[in-house]
Amino acid sequence: MDNSGKEKEAVQLMADADKKVKSSGSFLGGMFGGGHHKVEEACEMYCRAANMFKMAKNWSAAGNAFCKAARLHMQLQNKHDCATSFIDAGNAYKKSDPNEAIKCLNAAIDIYTDMGRFTIAAKHHISIAEIYESDLVDIEKAIAHYEQAADYYKGEESNSSANKCLLKVGAYCAQLEQYQKAIEIYEQVGANTMDNPLLKYSAKEYFFKAALCHFIIDELNAKIAVEKYEEMFPAFSDSRECKLLKKLLEAHEEQNSESFTEAVKEFDSISRLDQWHTTLLLRIKKTIQGDEGDLK
Repeated sequence: MDNSGKEKEAVQLMADADKKVKSSGSFLGGMFGGGHHKVEEACEMYCRAANMFKMAKNWSAAGNAFCKAARLHMQLQNKHDCATSFIDAGNAYKKSDPNEAIKCLNAAIDIYTDMGRFTIAAKHHISIAEIYESDLVDIEKAIAHYEQAADYYKGEESNSSANKCLLKVGAYCAQLEQYQKAIEIYEQVGANTMDNPLLKYSAKEYFFKAALCHFIIDELNAKIAVEKYEEMFPAFSDSRECKLLKKLLEAHEEQNSESFTEAVKEFDSISRLDQWHTTLLLRIKKTIQGDEGDLK
């Protein structure tokens, strides 16, 4: 379907809206001469134009139009509408200009936190984190936004949402070799979930990840950690993850890379290990003397 006509219409609508804003004069001066009403109309026109630009897939123009609407909403003291327009702008810019998208989402977050809407603010911090993850590949900044989202969720007692964000942070910290921070997160989330009948099955996974991070730092650390987790969470003792850790610790103590690889293969044949686990296991295996550095 050809939407080029829509784009021309949108450009005209933007020009008409700009004229309306100018003719409203100074905002306070125009309050009594219908200026306020003109600004409201211009606001509506910018939103209509933005949606036409979206139909034409001109994402930058759509983002710009939504931003203009947001600024007018702010002028009119319509905080909620202003935040919504900034989110719409951010969503449009996501497809063309990730940095502009982040600016718009941050502007919306400032409004939501000012209004005490922390759960919504957290959700948009996650959106920013995802842009940093996939489009801008700036993991440090993604971590910061996931942490902020987790803080807001915790403050609102949305613990499972907070845990999801923290697990993202933990995974990235381990990849960036910030093992101590990753351990703290995995232990905290593990402790939070082990008493919940619906979530306790996941706790063994979090303690497993924490133990792997301990293992990279120091073998003795990992031994002590595994004992601690078994004490805290008796079900961990019977898990395949715990049995694997004990086999790996034994192989490492004996400096036997073949036993190490064999234990990993055996586990992987039943429960597939993902890229994260494989990366950490390879880092541990490399600390065995004379190791080739693979898990084959």
